[in-house]
Amino acid sequence: MEFSLRKVYFDHSATTAIDHRVIEEMMPYFSDKFGNASSIHTFGREAKIALETAREHIARTLHANAAEIIFASGGTESDNLALKGTAYREKKRRHIITSNAEHHAVLRTCEFLQTQGFRITYLPVDKTGTVQPEVVAQHIDEDTFLISIMHANNEVGSINPIAGIGKIAREKGILFHTDAVQSFGKLPINVREMSIDMLSISAHKIHGPKGIGALYVRKGIVLEKLNHGGHHERDRRAGTENIPAIVGFGKAAVICQQEMGQESQRLATLRNAFYRQITENIPRVHLNGSFENRLPGNLNVAFEGIEGEALLLSLDLKGIAASSGSACTSGGVEPSHVLRAMGIPAELAQSSIRFSLGRGNSQEDVDYALSVLPEIVQRLRSISPFN
Repeated sequence: MEFSLRKVYFDHSATTAIDHRVIEEMMPYFSDKFGNASSIHTFGREAKIALETAREHIARTLHANAAEIIFASGGTESDNLALKGTAYREKKRRHIITSNAEHHAVLRTCEFLQTQGFRITYLPVDKTGTVQPEVVAQHIDEDTFLISIMHANNEVGSINPIAGIGKIAREKGILFHTDAVQSFGKLPINVREMSIDMLSISAHKIHGPKGIGALYVRKGIVLEKLNHGGHHERDRRAGTENIPAIVGFGKAAVICQQEMGQESQRLATLRNAFYRQITENIPRVHLNGSFENRLPGNLNVAFEGIEGEALLLSLDLKGIAASSGSACTSGGVEPSHVLRAMGIPAELAQSSIRFSLGRGNSQEDVDYALSVLPEIVQRLRSISPFN
């Protein structure tokens, strides 16, 4: 079968295209409905209604109350607000538990808090990239006030048993935060049943706009503000709300809620077929993470004997976009901290590629990738000094 060059986007864990239905929902708020939600006139009230409607949409997807949603600029700010906002309010305890495979938005925040006198425990992950509840329980002491473990890993897609971790935290009187940026809109989330106190999400991972995210904060929890100014977001985050982006976020959440079951099944089927055909046509391929317990569109594999960056560039020349890991750390020469934490040897970590499939992908995309991938791998191995 012959294929002409086509554009294939397999990097949905980095960002997604805005759904046309989301764009249509947003457009009026750039022009006709441009009011400031803090104004009391008709223009302002119109914006305020849109703001609160979007808040309700997002809360509903989490089984939360609308008043528990704080809009922010994205997942990174949401993580910072959860961790710093909790730490700065804590008067006595100084111990935070996280894992060594978290997103850098959590890891770098924890490193900063260490400079402020807080003690951080970085839990190890197992070979699939997950943290087990019993490991969390073993490291809790009387000084622990916060646990932050991500729902699903952004690089290998591994899904953590956060309901079990949340249950332990709740029993011990410790706040539990989870970064759900990768899982929101892809996996069912019920903050009540999962005993989640705080949860970070972002719009651009679910075919919404960039620059907008949210933090769920369980009723009764008070965070120290990072932004000071007006009384926006119920006096929890100062700054005029980005109404067009918030409206888009709300619409994207509604679409995900309606289509999640069918889309997740479709992506998992497509991903499994992709992986099976890769292993049938290319020798010395290793799967990173669990085959079963991972996000439906995530496939992270190591092609033994080649440099991952070289493979990415070769794929790009064929019109295929993939990733060597987190977009926030692209360009680095060090092996992925997540793969290192999983105990994967450095040479395999540097040979690893993340294909993250999404709403726009089809079987034709997979077929095209499979038509060029074996030849690229063979060529790179033939010139690689690692073979």
